Amino acid sequence: MKIALLGAESTGKTDLSLRMAAALRARGHRVAVVPEVLREWCVREGRTPRPEEQLPIAREQEQRVDAAAMAADIVIADTTALMVAVYSAMLFDDGTLYRFALERQRGYGLTLVTGLDLPWVADGLQRDGPHVREPVDALVREGLHKAGVPYRVVYGSGEERTRNALAPVLAALGQPPANSAPVRWKWVCDTCSDPDCEHRLFKLGG
Repeated sequence: MKIALLGAESTGKTDLSLRMAAALRARGHRVAVVPEVLREWCVREGRTPRPEEQLPIAREQEQRVDAAAMAADIVIADTTALMVAVYSAMLFDDGTLYRFALERQRGYGLTLVTGLDLPWVADGLQRDGPHVREPVDALVREGLHKAGVPYRVVYGSGEERTRNALAPVLAALGQPPANSAPVRWKWVCDTCSDPDCEHRLFKLGG
């Protein structure tokens, strides 16, 4: 099973990937976590990739996922090529990566999108600011929707967020949930590209 974690910056993808992996390993699964190549690249080079450097980064992300799948039962990708395509489109008005990224995204068994309910936190490296999160979130959902890729939105913090992310994974594996706590994930709806609408639903249901 290949699991994709997508979402805007500072929505807990890396922490969630590690928590999910630990919980699944405790159940006896061989789990591999593939970190975000784009972030690794920016830290190493100290700058944002140029337009011609975006596709090699996207390909490297997916190659690492494929390599991890050779040795693990479950692979959790801390972002996929789709996030590279989204940022490339935002920075350079370049949408050429979408075909490759969405084709690859269809190969994931489960796509999870991290909600914007966590507070934005600066990391001193590459995060642009809270104003970027909603446009990125909208582009991720729009791309998935147009490509017909189903996804689930994950809310909550700490262990609650982990439980909510694990729920569809365990269901796909035919295993019982982590506990009986209510799970607050949602299927994509007709207003999937409107995060303000979703936030209102979340607050009403919370």
